[in-house]
Formats: sequence, C-alpha cells, structure tokens
Amino acid sequence: MSRLIQMLFLRTYLCAVSFVGIILSLGQATVSAAEETKTYPEDRFAIWSLQPIDRQAPPALGQADRDWARNPIDHFIAAKLREKQLTHSAEADRRTLIRRVYYDLLGLPPTPDEVREFVANPDPLAYEQLVERLLASPRYGERWARHWLDVVHYGDTHGYDKDKPRPNAWPYRDYVVRAFNSDKPYSRFVQEQVAGDALFPNTRDGIEGLGFISAGPWDFIGHAEVPETKLDGRIARNIDRDDMVKNTMNTFISTTVQCARCHDHKFDAVNMTDYYRMQAVFAALDRADREYHPDPETAKKQAALKKQIAEHQTALKQIEGDIQAKGGTKLTELTKQLGELRKQATTKPRPESGYHSQIVAKPDITKWVQVDLGEPVDIARVTLVGTHDSYNNIGDGFGFPVRYKLEASNDAKFAGDTVLIADRTGVDQRNPGIAPQHFKSNGAKRRYVRLTATKLLERKDDFILAVAELQVRDASGNNLARGKTVTALDSIEAPPRWQRINLVDGHYIGQTADPELAKRLADTEAAHADLINSIIKGEIADKRSRAQAALAKAEAAMKALPKPQRVYVGKVHTGGGAFRGTGHEGGKPRTIRVLHRGDMSQPRDEVGPGTLRLAKRDDGTFDLSGDHAESDRRVALARWLTKTDNPLTWRSIVNRVWQYHFGTGIVATPNDFGEMGARPTHPQLLDWLAAEFRDKGQSLKQLHRLILTSATYRQSSATIEAYENIDSQNRFLWRMNRRQLEAEALRDSVLVLSGKMKFQMYGPGFRDFVLEHPQHSPHYEYYKHDPEDVRIHRRSVYRFLVRSQQQPFMTTLNCADPSQQVARRDEAITALQSLALLNNKLMVSMARHFANDLEQSQPDTTSAVTEAFFRTVGRAPNTNEAADLAAYAKQHGLANACRLLFNLNEFSFVD
Repeated sequence: MSRLIQMLFLRTYLCAVSFVGIILSLGQATVSAAEETKTYPEDRFAIWSLQPIDRQAPPALGQADRDWARNPIDHFIAAKLREKQLTHSAEADRRTLIRRVYYDLLGLPPTPDEVREFVANPDPLAYEQLVERLLASPRYGERWARHWLDVVHYGDTHGYDKDKPRPNAWPYRDYVVRAFNSDKPYSRFVQEQVAGDALFPNTRDGIEGLGFISAGPWDFIGHAEVPETKLDGRIARNIDRDDMVKNTMNTFISTTVQCARCHDHKFDAVNMTDYYRMQAVFAALDRADREYHPDPETAKKQAALKKQIAEHQTALKQIEGDIQAKGGTKLTELTKQLGELRKQATTKPRPESGYHSQIVAKPDITKWVQVDLGEPVDIARVTLVGTHDSYNNIGDGFGFPVRYKLEASNDAKFAGDTVLIADRTGVDQRNPGIAPQHFKSNGAKRRYVRLTATKLLERKDDFILAVAELQVRDASGNNLARGKTVTALDSIEAPPRWQRINLVDGHYIGQTADPELAKRLADTEAAHADLINSIIKGEIADKRSRAQAALAKAEAAMKALPKPQRVYVGKVHTGGGAFRGTGHEGGKPRTIRVLHRGDMSQPRDEVGPGTLRLAKRDDGTFDLSGDHAESDRRVALARWLTKTDNPLTWRSIVNRVWQYHFGTGIVATPNDFGEMGARPTHPQLLDWLAAEFRDKGQSLKQLHRLILTSATYRQSSATIEAYENIDSQNRFLWRMNRRQLEAEALRDSVLVLSGKMKFQMYGPGFRDFVLEHPQHSPHYEYYKHDPEDVRIHRRSVYRFLVRSQQQPFMTTLNCADPSQQVARRDEAITALQSLALLNNKLMVSMARHFANDLEQSQPDTTSAVTEAFFRTVGRAPNTNEAADLAAYAKQHGLANACRLLFNLNEFSFVD
C-alpha cells in the first residue's frame, strides 16, 4: 500500500482517538487556567472587564527580542513569554505565510502562480504588500461576514418545529459583507444594527442592518397562530425578546445577561431589573418583512412624498369638515344613518370580480365599456363600484380608472345625442377602492351608458381598466342595468372572475346580503351624495378639487417609484391580540414587567427601558421623555453600546478579531467576559488594542493589518517539546497555532480547485436542497439535490441556511448551527469527516471536474498529479509523494487521486 494511502487510512483510524485526547487536554487546561486566574470579588463591579480601558505603553523589549519584534503587539507578547520562561519561534517560511494569510483574510487558497511569485519576491515588504492586496479584495468581506453571521446566529429559516423559509433575510447578510469590505467604522456598524432606521434614516444600511435584531430563530406557531391575548402567545413573545437581548449583549459586549431572566445573575453585576429593562428596549418589536428602497435618492423621494400625502390628506380632512359644517344637522344625521347602515351590512364576497379590459403597455390608451338598457329610460343616477384583486398587492380598487368620464346616449357608437353625466378627465382621481361612486344624471333619457377611461391604472408593468359593477337607477331606485347587454372596446373573458356580464350582475365585494337593507343603504348613500353635491359649489368645490388633484398627483408619484425591496428585520408590531401598534414609524411598546422566576403568569413591577450598570453609581435607565418614540429606546441603547467609555464594546471586538487570527482569543470565552468566563492571558495587550482600535478610526482593516504584520502572527507553528510541558495549549503564543479549515473554507476551496467557483456576490442564497411541503412543515431534502447545479457553485456564505434540517455534509465539517450563537466553532476531528470528504456527492463531482481540467492542461499523469498537489496544498510534492500519487492515479484514475488530495490533513489544516 502506498504511503499516501496509508496516511489517509491512518487519519481515519486515529481521528477518534485524537479527538478524545483533545477533549481531555482542553478540560485539563480549563481547570488549570481557572485555578490559576479566578477569584470572585464581593464587589461585582470590580471584575476586570468593567474597569476602564487602561492603555499602557508597550513593555520594553529584552535583548533577544529586539531583532524579532515588528510592532507593539510583539512587545506585549515578548514580555509575557519572558515571564513564563518561554521564547518566540522562528518566522514561518513564505509558502506557509501566504497560505495562512490567504485563508485568514479570504478563506480561499492562493494559486500556484501566486505562491511562486511571493516566495521568489526579493522585496522585504512583499508580505506587507500581500496583506494590503488581500484586504482590498471583495472576497475579504465574504470571509469575515461569515464569522459575524456565526456570532449573531443568522439563518434563512425561522427554526422551531415548522421551520418555514425566511425568504427576505439575505439583505442583512449582504449588508454585513458590504460593511466589512467598505471598512465601515465599528461604532456606525453597531448603531446601524440596533437603530439604523432612526439614526440614519433613508439609508439602505440603516434599514438592512436591522436584520441583526431578527437574525435568530422565531416561533411561527407561537406568534402567527397563537394570539397575544393567550398566555402561550405572551410566553412566545417573551422568549423572542430574550433572544434579541441575548444577541445584542453577547455579541457587542460579550456579556451573558440571559441568566437574569429568571433570577439575579449568580456571579455578574446583572440583576433581573437590568435584564427586563433591556427587554423594554425591544418591547415594540417583532420580526417581520419591511419594505425599503436600496437607492438613497428613491428613499428620500419616498419620504418627501409620504409627507406631502399626509399634508394633502389633512387639507382634505379640513375641507370635509367645512362641508360637514355647511351641511348642518341634516348632513350630520345622514352621515350618522349611513354609518349605522354600513355597520349592519354584512360583507358577502362573490367570485365574480367584474369587467376586465385587455392589458396594454401605456396608461394613456383609451378604453371603454358600456351597457345597453334595451330602450331609452329616465336615468336618475349611475353608480360605479371598483374591484378587488390581490395581484401585485393592489387589493381594493384594482383597475379603477385614474381619469374617466360617464356618458349616456341613444347612439350605440356615441357619435351624437350624448349627455355627459360625469367628467373626471381633467386631473388624476384618487382610487376609491370598493366604495360605490354615485353620479347624478339630472333625468337624462337615454338607452346606452358608457364608461370611458382616458388614463388607466397600473397593474404591475402594464395597465388595465377593471370595474366590478355599473348600475343605472331610475327615480325609484331600481337598477335598470342588471342583466343587460354589455359591450366593450375589448375585454378579458376568464369566467367566473372576469367576464363582461359580471359588470351588471348586481354582485360586488362589500355588498350587503340583505336585499331590503341594501336598498336602504343605496338610498341613503344617494341622498348623502346629493346633499354633498349641493354643498360643493364655487370656492369650496374648487378648493376640494385642487386638494384631491394634489393628493392624486402625490399618490401617483409614490406609485411610480421603483418597487420597494423587502428585508426581514426587527420591526414595530402593527397590532394583534391585546396589543395595538401604529406601524413602524412609531408603534406603542408593550408593557414590560419583571417576571417572578421568569414566569409570565407571575408579573411584578413594571420597568422602563435601560441597560446594564457599568459601575455602582450607574442606575442603568435611559433618560427619555414620557412621549418618546419607539426608536428612541433603541437609539439610547445604540449610543450606550458605542460610548468611548464603555470598556466592554471595544475589548469585545478586538478579542473576536484576535481569535479568528490565532484560533483562541486573548479572552478564551468571546461571549462571556464575566466571572464564569476566562481571564485574559494578556490583559495589557487587550486594553492597548481596544484603545488603539477605538481611538484611531475604529477600522477593522487596520486592526487586521496590525495583527497580521506582527512577528507574533508570522511565527512558525512547529512545536517545541520543552515548551509543550510549560504551555501545552500555547496560550502565550510561543508559536503559531495550527488550525482546521472551517466547513465553508474547505467547500469553497474545492470549488476553486475544480474550476467551478462562481464569484457572484449578493442576492438571495442558493439552495442546495429540494424543498418539499413548503406550505405547512417544510422538508429540506439535501440528498435529492444535484451537485452539478451551477446555481450552488457560489461561495458558502451565500448558502441558504436551514436551522432544523442542517446540511449534513457541512455539519460533519463542524459548520455553525444557525439556531445557536456560535462565538467559536468546534474543531472536532472525526472519522465521519474523512468519509464525507471521500464520498460526498459534491466532493466526487468536483474531483471529477478538477481531474478534467488537469487532463486538458497537463501533458501526462505525473505532471497532472504534481500540479494537483501544488494547487491543493501550496507546495510541490517530494519525489516519493509524486511517485505514489502518479501510481494511484494510473490505477484508479486521476479523479480518485484528486479525492485523495482533498482528504489530506495538509489541505484541511492551515499551519
């Protein structure tokens, strides 16, 4: 058996033993660290993480470190190594460095040409130039967004038992990618995710960033199917707010506050009042889709038009008030009667929707439809009723003309003998929905009644005329048009919903089921309309007409804006059960009370919005006015999180970045800076980095630059046996840590090596599964999906993430569980990983494509396996490796040799 094959089987056999050893050693190290560093002060505010950031000058270097150190980071590391009687390791070779920094910043392998060029580059600043080039790559944002999405437990389904898809979650993921690529200042990044809609209105990032609040799981049954008036509904919403609080505090300040939902924290300075004050910050929010315009200019236009429409509506309301005053008690009584009759009327929807014209591409194309009454009759009144259709979310008033006129004639072609009943062709008319529109005809005696539309309503990207009912009544109130012949310029005949006969069938949405009540309602509506028309004359008529025209113009301009996009965010609840809000512009927060033992059935004192106390003198409450807007609570929290004197925020983020570069943070528990968490191994370095980051632009790219160009980062990962006895976990960084590739980095690397990677950025996530039964309880069937589907050949950050039925292959490779906040991924080594890398359908498919590319570009098998080896692990094979691999390829095929390479430790680990 060849040495390469022996290595493969040995890895599969020993990985379980290795895993046990790692777990045991981690457990020993944890106990050792705890015994060495932990004490529990009586003053809970005395803990290290709540102390002000103390930026000390970097320690002086010892003689042995002066030629080694490259920046201030190395001063702190060298001082700790001297204290522990350790020394630093030599710098890694350039082949190792380029592979290390490529995976750290991009999550992708360098090409053979890039490796050779870097290794041969004589420029002493070649490494620094490489770092700059990688930081400028759009692949950087994709790589580091994935880390952030782990922490905030982002997913594309709701989770829980039904686990329905969440189709509009992805704009938040794209927001994170853009934020990292643009090097957004960290305080702005934090604020946008908590209160972007209020702090940065009419901006794309201000809306999409709110996806942070809604990133976690959501109980569909507990919210959508159980009303808030029931205990179970309130419990579901309490759990939902807990997730919002936990996500915010764990992510931004590395503090575990969730224990205080049921009792005061046993170790940290967090009591139940603090916790429920934080719940009050999110008390008005639910998770839901929110419409917005990604283009900032369109967003500004929308805001301006909203303001105009509100002003015009107010003006019209004032005019209606003037009309009501002129009508006196008679109009007041008629209005009251009309309201009572409408309350009595029961809605009885019918399948017949009415008349529908052919679709046209422009709004200014004339359409007409008319009724033949059979003989000339005395016409007292004509009534038009709009249709209802959910197409494109139009709803009531679907297809009702924007400009139109009503005429009566004894000539079927309306060439003469015509009476004008109503002319609404001068200005755009406000859509009446399904409210009947009555027009007095002053006793005209005619046979034909025609509706002519001179400007059509937009349907989606086209225009139509649609009307539910056209009624012609005589002085006694009889509908003379019912059942008569309808003709039109054109029509769509699609029974039972759309057909010309529906226009005169007497049925329409909103019609009362009681015929007698219907007649009284129609008579009262007619009398009310007559009285209104008698009042609206002269100046008040002109004033009303101008106001209606201005409102219609503003509404038309609003409708002409590009169709808004949707994003799943934390959005103010619009009402349900016992709670009624007023929309996401300022809904009323729910009342929050401290719950005895976390039990929703045992509420205690009411609390207002606030946050944690950083010192004894703090009271944790927000200074807000009694009539403050909902968003003021989140604004206060966002500003508290990003205060320069909040030590938790700045320590938290630099620790996270350090962890992703070294495998372990300066604080090994990145979500817990409390008493139960780890103590920092290099507290002075942590504070120096936090202050440097906070005070010099809050640039994550500059933080990367500082870490990556340090001598500490550039060390070899080779072990030294004597040092293993002192610091077996390398907590003090006397060498670099060897790290396992994450599932996404490994999958992406395989796609790159196969030549199938499509670097398509942004947009909805790809689905590497077949979705079954999406209407009820979806099934996500991964085994049914074809790995040759080019739509899935994208970077893994764009994968559609399912919470309950996770991707088996990715889960085997220690992928993060999107139902949980994952501050640090497991690095478990299992036999199943080797089997998956060897046999998974995607791996087999990509190995075949990899081999096809090699066969086309290389002259023979030996050259092909040599090139494959270099592309996979970043170096040329030695003589024995090349011979073994070539022999294997000749016997089993080049594709199988590529599968073997995908299974090498040297491929799946970074030195």
